[in-house]
Amino acid sequence: MIAKLIVTVAGIGYLKPAPGTWGSAAALPFAWVLWLIAGWPFLALAIVSGFLKGWWGTAKYIAEGDNHDPSEVVIDELVGQWIALLPIAIGASHAGVSFWALWPGILTAFIAFRLFDIWKPGPIGWADRRGDALGVMLDDVIAGLFAAVIVLLGAYISHG
Repeated sequence: MIAKLIVTVAGIGYLKPAPGTWGSAAALPFAWVLWLIAGWPFLALAIVSGFLKGWWGTAKYIAEGDNHDPSEVVIDELVGQWIALLPIAIGASHAGVSFWALWPGILTAFIAFRLFDIWKPGPIGWADRRGDALGVMLDDVIAGLFAAVIVLLGAYISHG
């Protein structure tokens, strides 16, 4: 089933423990490859595409069970982590350096995203409590946006 392949990110969601963390970790090399292929605009396009495919796939996948947010569904973590990494991709392109040269920002994006995704403050928790496929995707999108702000603040503090 294509929906299962999408929502588990080709089975990464079945890795234990902490499948959400595995999904976030998998987002890092995928983001780098997308950036290598066509720069940050391609990553931004992949975020939109991943969100739409994830929303569709999650709706199909959860319709077959009684859990509105199964742990193996990690497409939301992939998309949210990509959002957190987008300022890194833009910064690397702007500075003309390797994506990995900005590793402190990558580490910050990863940790901040995981913390927001687990903690679920404010609107992240609201989206999570929706109990539907859109909520599954939205809580990680919002967590990714929060993490991206942390990355931008860190870059501002480090680079002025």
